This record gives sequence, structure tokens and C-alpha cells, in this order.
Amino acid sequence: MNAWKLKPGGGIAGLQRGDAAARTPGPSEVVVKVHAASLNYRDLMFARGDYLGLRDAPLIPLCDGAGEVVEVGREVTRFKPGDRVINTYFPHWIDGGPAPWKVAESPGAHIDGVLAERFVAGETSLAPIPAHLGYEEAATLSCVGVTAWNALFADGDAKPGATVVLLGTGGMSICALQLAHAAGLRTIITSSSDEKLERARKLGANETINYRRTPEWQDEVSRLTDGVGADIVVEVGGRDTLPRSVAATKMGGLVSIIGGVSGFAGPELGLLAVIGGIKRLHGIMVGSRSMLDDVVKLVDAHRIRPVVDRVFGFEDAPAAYRHLESGQHFGKVVIRVAP
Repeated sequence: MNAWKLKPGGGIAGLQRGDAAARTPGPSEVVVKVHAASLNYRDLMFARGDYLGLRDAPLIPLCDGAGEVVEVGREVTRFKPGDRVINTYFPHWIDGGPAPWKVAESPGAHIDGVLAERFVAGETSLAPIPAHLGYEEAATLSCVGVTAWNALFADGDAKPGATVVLLGTGGMSICALQLAHAAGLRTIITSSSDEKLERARKLGANETINYRRTPEWQDEVSRLTDGVGADIVVEVGGRDTLPRSVAATKMGGLVSIIGGVSGFAGPELGLLAVIGGIKRLHGIMVGSRSMLDDVVKLVDAHRIRPVVDRVFGFEDAPAAYRHLESGQHFGKVVIRVAP
């Protein structure tokens, strides 16, 4: 089958397209014809060689895939040929809380991913695609959808009316905005672009902050919340934004630490601000397939259409990586694998 491969640390230039052996499904596995795959920031980390638990061998990259079941093992009961499916980020984390064995492997980082004509997956690691979504939209849900759900609802336990701060307008934050809006949360989102902030308003953002004009944006969050602060800050910035995220959170509130676009080295963080504010800092590493099921239900019930910034052809995979790396995207970057 036709596939892209990349060695950890090989950089975007290291992407190589060629033939890969198609694996025969086991008794409880299915074969999926891939129609679309989407990129996440972790795929840039894999290319740089600084993601968790990397091995030395080249892999088929990317985790988020959407496609059609074309073959099933003899014991499969959840899906049949013709079903449209998406795969979950951690194939062994089906439900319950995290555990080392549940998060030990992720497609496109530790085992072969989905940037290929076919992939094989256990039936328990897949979820159905909502009927109103095309493959390119559906391919955006696995990583950021589950991460957003975990940060806001599973771990965050947000209730309607709660205030959530979202940083930037990349795929993670825009997906979180859409889910939060559908669930009745009040959203505040930041960006350096007024154009992107206006687009975020059209998606339901209640308040927007241009952090170029307002670098101390945590003070603006305080003003917008009458001095109380946000219930949850979904923190994707890392070293440069974490202290401000802590300051923007209310007493007893939660900072969900998801990413580190500006770096993962620890910032100077006044612990008294955390202790005195009785604030919680919690690491989020995507989530379970049952969380993906919940995302699918919410997306289906509210007819949410995930925001796709740009779709690249299969042959243009390196350009898709470079577009994500540029930071110019609004929403998700997708690769069309098959028509």
C-alpha cells in the first residue's frame, strides 16, 4: 500500500513516500480504508524527535484518521464493512482513568499511524463518524476532540455557565471553543490576530482578547469576570503563558495543562499564587475512547462541524506539516488520503 514514513527526529524533510506492507487483521481487528488524516502539534514534535517514548525506527505518522471499514476479523461485532469510523488516540485506553499501560502506545508516535491507504485497528479503538460529517471533518476529532472533552468535562467537570479561557486559535482551542459553546459555557479566547478573533466570535466566543495589544491578558480576564477569574484555563502555550494562565484562574479553579507551544521547560511560577489561590494545575494527555464516544455524541446532537483550516493532497503531506509549523492556521490541518 502507499504510505508516508518518518523517522523520529528526521524533520519534515525526512518524510518519505513509498510502499508499505499491508497487515492482515487479527480476529478482533478491522481494516480501514483511510480517506483523511489530520495533523496535531505532537506530529511536529515527533518530526523534531522530542515527543515522549520515541523509538529509533521509521513509522507511518499521524494518529487522527477517518475512513471506511473494508474488512473485519472473524470475532468483530462492533463494526461491519461499509461503516465509517475514526480511531482513538490511545488504542488501549478504552475507559476509566489513565494508567501507564493504557498510554504506552499511540499511532504515529510509537506504532504505525494513519498516513497511508489502509490501517488496521482493534475494534474497541474505533468510534463511528456522525452522519452529517465528511471524512475530512471527522478526521479532526480524535486528538483535539478528546483532549478538549477531558479538559472541559471529564477532568474539568464544567457546568453550563462556567467561564473557560482558551489560548490561541489552533486546532485544539477552536475545537474546545465549539464544544464549550454547544455545552453552554462562557468562552474567552485569545489571539494575536483580530481577523481570527472575529472568526472565533462567529463560532460562539463570548469575549476575545488580542494578546499583542494586551500582553497582560490575565488582567483582562479578571476584568471580564468582575475580578473573579475563569473556572478553567485550557493551557496550550507552555513556558511563556503558564504564569498568566494561573493568574487568570479563579480561586479554586483549574488550569488544564495540555501543550507547550512556547516550550516545556518549567517557568518561574510563584507557588504562593497557586497555594493562596487554592488553584489546581492538572496535566491532560488526550483521553480514552469512551471520551471520544462522548465527543461524537455531542457533535452529532448539535450538528457541530469541526473547523478545517486547509486540506492538502496526499502527495503534499510535507506542505501540510510546514503549514502547521507556520502557525498561520485557524482550526485543523488535514490531508486527504483517498477521494
